[in-house]
Amino acid sequence: MHPELLRIGPVVISSYGILLALAFIFSIAISRYLAQKRGVPSDEIINLALVIMISSILGARLLYVLFHLDEFQGRWVYTIVPIQRDGTIGLSGLILLGGIWGAVLAGTFYVRKKRLPVWKITDSIAPALAFGIFLGRIGCFLNGCCFGKSCDLSWGITFPPHSYAAAIMGPVPLHPTQLYSSLYALGIFLFLMFLERRQRYDGFLSGLFLILYGVGRFLVDFFRYYESQMFIPGGITLNQWISLLMILGGGIVLYIKHPAKKNIVKSQ
Repeated sequence: MHPELLRIGPVVISSYGILLALAFIFSIAISRYLAQKRGVPSDEIINLALVIMISSILGARLLYVLFHLDEFQGRWVYTIVPIQRDGTIGLSGLILLGGIWGAVLAGTFYVRKKRLPVWKITDSIAPALAFGIFLGRIGCFLNGCCFGKSCDLSWGITFPPHSYAAAIMGPVPLHPTQLYSSLYALGIFLFLMFLERRQRYDGFLSGLFLILYGVGRFLVDFFRYYESQMFIPGGITLNQWISLLMILGGGIVLYIKHPAKKNIVKSQ
């Protein structure tokens, strides 16, 4: 675990920050490539990427703050200001699914305002998003966050004594849920890229991504550690509820956009 790559005074260059930056760079490149194949101007992808970048960070931060209000009591300015109490610079505390929903909402608004082909763009972004999650979760592993519950399997990871994981769970092997998440995101990316050449209709990759990521995230979260406030009625976590909504949303997209559905509507 290497949370800090470089520290210059109060400025910390974190491994998570570097991996997140790389995730955005590679995701933009992949999205541009796929969008150009679909006839979407590359400049619009760059503009959309900036909207998604900002909205995803805000969404991830907002969801974290909403479920950790006690952490910010009396210091609400730290919900946004990237200067921590110890003087370091950077935001600590983000929830990935909040970032995804923030990006979806802001991205949809931008695309509709610009009157761009919604499903061609989302199909271009879906594989890129999976690759971005693949890199981002490696950053989580290096940072020592998003760790799992105790693990008696051979691949269990014991985090260093000074880490947040060890402070919470003790010096015991834990499920490397960050790597689980990274691997299934890589699998989704490769699968979507394989299907990209065989895509049947606009919206196919988008709906499939929502289903595949939702299923993977729902399952991995059974092995991940969460604070008590992250559990909500139903005995599962907030993120698992969001994952179920993603699966449902993906199914709806595939149903609505399927050519057979349109043919049935036309024949009525």
